[in-house]
Amino acid sequence: MDRILFGDNQFFGINHMSEEKARAQAMRFADIQEIIDLLDAAYDSGIRVFMCTTHDRISEICAHVRLHPERYSNLEFYPCMPYAHKYANAVTEHGTIEALKRFLPSEGTFAALVRGGVSVATRDVEGMARLLIDAEMKMFSGLKTPVIFLQNVVTDLLLGMGIKDAFRIFADHVRERYNAEPGFITMNLPHLLDVLEEVGIPNPIVCANINKIGFRMCGGIQLYEDAIASRKFRPVAMSVMASGAITPREAIEYVCRQRKIQSIVFGASSKQHIKEIKQHIDAFDSEAQNPVIPLPSIHKTHQTA
Repeated sequence: MDRILFGDNQFFGINHMSEEKARAQAMRFADIQEIIDLLDAAYDSGIRVFMCTTHDRISEICAHVRLHPERYSNLEFYPCMPYAHKYANAVTEHGTIEALKRFLPSEGTFAALVRGGVSVATRDVEGMARLLIDAEMKMFSGLKTPVIFLQNVVTDLLLGMGIKDAFRIFADHVRERYNAEPGFITMNLPHLLDVLEEVGIPNPIVCANINKIGFRMCGGIQLYEDAIASRKFRPVAMSVMASGAITPREAIEYVCRQRKIQSIVFGASSKQHIKEIKQHIDAFDSEAQNPVIPLPSIHKTHQTA
């Protein structure tokens, strides 16, 4: 995975600290060109991965990228699914049946589901899961998606309900169908690592909140630091600035100090913010790889007889 990933929360009015800021961002990025301009700024700064939800508007960005293959020849997407609000809104607006028609890959699939009735849902959970994954991935057709994440809203629900086999179903389908690595987003890193190990998913990619104040880190900072230092997985740090509660410099310094963290994902609403965060990551990574050896003191120690 790349070291620096660009996220999309800011585009869809998501800020875990400030509703006012979230509303302002949602209004600003209502124009798709504003999103594309900021994505271009990240890409031109050397960030080659867009880690994004499967929000409906992401399909517009995917279409734009497909129309300009030379401009975005090195751009990769890390889809994060499902976008739960999308399903909830569809059921509210259109009803359950119409919502299913909208999200399943084809009319034929829906017809088969109706013929099978409840028995399909109860007997073939794995088949249903595969269909929904395929439906979510339709918007990324023809684009590079080397890592596909399961969103924390589902990951943590499955953890809480003890439905462990679902993680294996997701991982197997992502590998077999899309030749991609499965990733998992969670608010409970220690517990998820136990379950993934139990179901036989080795060295998993796991994205979790990792920041110096313990913001949304279930179990506390120490448990997370111990897991990162001692367990075999590929950590992706998100919410490193705790939604603005920590300054970029001190936030990035804390994360970069933990050398086993493989990637850092962040969202930004300005070109200057993107540039600043990337510079901090590059600087602290360089410092860690090339530590400055202190010179010996030039002052002599005088001893009295």
